[in-house]
Amino acid sequence: MSSSIFDIFKIGIGPSSSHTMGPMRAAARFAAALAGETDSVQQLSVELFGSLALTGHGHCIDGAILLGLEGHLPDEIDPDSIGATLERIRSEGQVRLAGGKTIDFAESRDLVLKGDQLLPEHGNGMRFTANDARGRAVLQREYYSIGGGFILEGGDETRAVDGRPGRSRYPFDSAAELLAIGERTGLDIAGITLANEAAWQPEFAVRQRCQYVWSTMEGCIQRGLRTEGALPGALHVPRRALRLASELVSSTGRGPLDALDWVNVWAMAVGEENAAGGRVVTAPTNGSAGIIPAVLKYYLECTTAPTTEGMIRFLLTAGSIGILYKKNASLSGAEMGCQGEVGVACSMAAAGLAAAFGGSNAQVENAAEIGMEHNLGLTCDPVGGLVQIPCIERNAMGAVKGINAARLALRGDGRHIVSLDQVISTMRQTGLDMSRRYKETSQGGLAVNVPDC
Repeated sequence: MSSSIFDIFKIGIGPSSSHTMGPMRAAARFAAALAGETDSVQQLSVELFGSLALTGHGHCIDGAILLGLEGHLPDEIDPDSIGATLERIRSEGQVRLAGGKTIDFAESRDLVLKGDQLLPEHGNGMRFTANDARGRAVLQREYYSIGGGFILEGGDETRAVDGRPGRSRYPFDSAAELLAIGERTGLDIAGITLANEAAWQPEFAVRQRCQYVWSTMEGCIQRGLRTEGALPGALHVPRRALRLASELVSSTGRGPLDALDWVNVWAMAVGEENAAGGRVVTAPTNGSAGIIPAVLKYYLECTTAPTTEGMIRFLLTAGSIGILYKKNASLSGAEMGCQGEVGVACSMAAAGLAAAFGGSNAQVENAAEIGMEHNLGLTCDPVGGLVQIPCIERNAMGAVKGINAARLALRGDGRHIVSLDQVISTMRQTGLDMSRRYKETSQGGLAVNVPDC
């Protein structure tokens, strides 16, 4: 199966792609697999392992599992309906399996957290079991949420659930291959990506989809800019984007760094919406969802002569860089730390911005490399298991760093010593070497040095 940039840019809900969206999709997949067995199913159990168990409640995994078992999917469910649906499920103590048969489900009994145990393929493992009236298993499935809302199904041969059938026109597995395709065809990275996406839908539909992705990102920014109050959870973190935006609008005169102030605000607006469970675009994850929207909005509102075509080039290019990280490393904070989320988003944003400005393929690759090189080793240590501290501010910092990476690359001629492939390989090895405490477990770093209530 081949990867599409629209697998990277998923439409979903907050607060986490790996701990909310992935588990919801896994639960819905399990419920669908039971379609022919529902008459014999009398009891369900869900076991969560590793990071899913340790930080799952802070990431709303319990609600995601319930919604998924009822057949809801992150890109289809109305975020405003979630509260009432969960209240009904919990008050009744029952789920409507894939929207059909009603099954008793008590979270205290049937949702089991095993934070001290891991399934073999990934730190984000789940096991779903459906039993008959005698307690015999009717169906048991294991799934892994591997970052960015992607899931794997376990078994005798672990297999990907996501992906597109067939091969793209210009398949590539490395940045070196991507650059070689550009040399051979004369296409820039955005053009290569557009041709690849046209294997699954017409080019005009690809462009429309890019515009839809951006409109969803922009909608998320605008919701964040008009909402105030505290975010959900024990930390009671106050939203800041609206206040900061109001201060910028009312300030007298313009400073030389006002554009970066706005980038901070836009990134935080998305981070706050994500933390509140709103509609977001994984870019490439929910925890890093504010970086690409903020940098793209910077291009559209703070630079000279931005164009719709430039916006599309940005997303096509950034998406291909995200595919490289997914293929050759990981987008999972539970596997790579935050370098696999904010670091990858920064790298993608830097490449996209360089492309929008008309940079050469070599300059785009250099921008992506710079964006990651200076995020290597970034830990994932959410306080209280919530995607709030340090995640929201970290998106602002990642966005500004992405802009700077693009500017540095565009001041050069594309020649540089460290390649993007080398930095992706380094990121992967760094993630494997990183202590598990710093990989979305809330057992190290800020998570243990800052009170969570």
